[in-house]
Amino acid sequence: MSHLTDEARAPFRDNQPTITVGDNSLEAIVAANPGRRSILKNGLLGLSILPMLGTLAACGDDDDGFASPSPSPSPSPTPTPTPSYAIAFAPVAANQNDTVTVPTGYTVDVLLKAGDSVEAGTPYSGSYPTPADAEKWAGGNHDGMEYFELSGTDANIGGLLAINHEYPDSQILFSGSYDAATATADQKALALSAVGISVVEVAKGTDGKWAVKAGSRFNKRYTGNSSYRAGGPAAGQLSGTIKGMLNNCASGRTPWGTYLTCEETTDNYLDPTQPDNDYGWVVEIDPAQELAEPTKRTAMGRFDHENVAFMADSNRRTAFYMGDDATPGCIYKFVPDRAYSASNRAANTDLLDYGTLYVARFNADGTGEWRALVYGQNGLLPGASDPGNISQSTTPPAPTIIDFNSRADVLINTKAAARVAGGTVMDRPEWLTVAPDNSAVFCTLTNNSGRQVTDAANPRTRNLHGHIIKFKENGDSPLATSFTWEIFLQAGDPGLAAGGSNLVGNINGDTFSSPDGLRIDPQGRLWVQTDHSVPGNSGVTGTTIDQAFGNNAMFHVDQTSKQSKRFLVGPVGCEITGIAYTPDLKTFFVNIQHPTGDWPVAGQQPRSSTVVITRTDDQPVGN
Repeated sequence: MSHLTDEARAPFRDNQPTITVGDNSLEAIVAANPGRRSILKNGLLGLSILPMLGTLAACGDDDDGFASPSPSPSPSPTPTPTPSYAIAFAPVAANQNDTVTVPTGYTVDVLLKAGDSVEAGTPYSGSYPTPADAEKWAGGNHDGMEYFELSGTDANIGGLLAINHEYPDSQILFSGSYDAATATADQKALALSAVGISVVEVAKGTDGKWAVKAGSRFNKRYTGNSSYRAGGPAAGQLSGTIKGMLNNCASGRTPWGTYLTCEETTDNYLDPTQPDNDYGWVVEIDPAQELAEPTKRTAMGRFDHENVAFMADSNRRTAFYMGDDATPGCIYKFVPDRAYSASNRAANTDLLDYGTLYVARFNADGTGEWRALVYGQNGLLPGASDPGNISQSTTPPAPTIIDFNSRADVLINTKAAARVAGGTVMDRPEWLTVAPDNSAVFCTLTNNSGRQVTDAANPRTRNLHGHIIKFKENGDSPLATSFTWEIFLQAGDPGLAAGGSNLVGNINGDTFSSPDGLRIDPQGRLWVQTDHSVPGNSGVTGTTIDQAFGNNAMFHVDQTSKQSKRFLVGPVGCEITGIAYTPDLKTFFVNIQHPTGDWPVAGQQPRSSTVVITRTDDQPVGN
């Protein structure tokens, strides 16, 4: 969550107590054998391996009766070297420079800035836009994103990039600050234009540089002014046509090639005239524009959604893991009632409208269970007692009575339902990611400086720097109702010991604070991105958090040795978030959110941007 978001939505918060890629995915298959060319049928679904068609030349009859000479044997082709995915880069030092710092041998190129054209129109050029202009721009505060393949296109040199926009880059939209209570209609339209998502077709040129393909039919904005529908059990309690989505934080995807963008707010604080129940959902969008219109999937619950990561088994059954980025919030998973179709995308159109939502309970003995959030089960009945925000005070708050009269009530009041059902309230669960072989799920718990009551899964009071938890489903199955868990690491730095042992952590190698973005790539390599406040409290008087850790950064953390290596450092004031890649892992896309200095264009207003990371020797990122 951007600190800008948290500040902006604070006056409009609701009154209720606040407490990635499976091994059968396209990315995993191609990354394991990059020599195989693959495309997607029916837009974005289903692997189609192009056969190598040999051609045999028939020998014709010669007039002179002589047989044609036998051809000389062709020399054996030189085998293509197997690419190395070993983590061999020299880590970069922590710094407070106003640039994107990467290891020697890597390049950084800016791909898409807030205010650049997505749909045809006039891009930002230094003057404030009209609402009609801004509606076609890339929005602000770039966050989670996913890369999708296109039929007939080599995915390693071109595809679709879907990018979340969490919050406006207000400095390029209007002068002064935004006040929803006094904003004009045009100001509201401008602010709402800058949230939602951008879908752009991107391609690698002959010069090796990536760029947005202007004029592509796939280039499209979905904004806070656009119209959306609702599906699932609670749809009847939402507006028939919903105005906008916003606070599009992190993201996810489905095995059938649709994009899952996550609303990290349960109200429309940019336009408070809109009903609260219309917000706080996972929104499914088809980047290929082939399936249903963008739909808010109410069966997946209403809360401050961070991202979605899926696990799939050999029978095409799936689980979708989600975190509630609240202080504190719970961890959830949604299991659809039926398997997805691998041959018919359209058959999956309503798959996310039918299924069971669960909340995680972490027991002190290292076991855990998924408790169903189903009307009539686990206390979800009229007159239920919600224990409230139990971690933030040594004196428990008075419970709140809440009536769950239907399945829709449970889904609209998911936060309260999770607490009633006994879910463990965590320290701001943000991104989740799934190991390629389904052997583990990781979740970043960014921080919770207000925690006063600890438990086994959240062992630190005043948790300024956060931790990462790891759990393993019983039988490595997405359908499991129990799991085992451990704390993977605790963030912090030994240099902060003067402020207390809570600040030290146990990171092996390059230290960091406030883990946020998280992804295991198809080669099983774990990447962590940070979001500590800038400037922020390190816990030691006289030392800011950016002085202790440098600007926000991206790290590789070995899952066995837990060795941490700093891969990238962002410019001044930014959060590092969003990670996507081509199947060969030679191109990484990363988002730089809300920079405050003189980046990315010297002499212009700072703008959130998507950057492209590649190696100069055309090897996979990480070497």
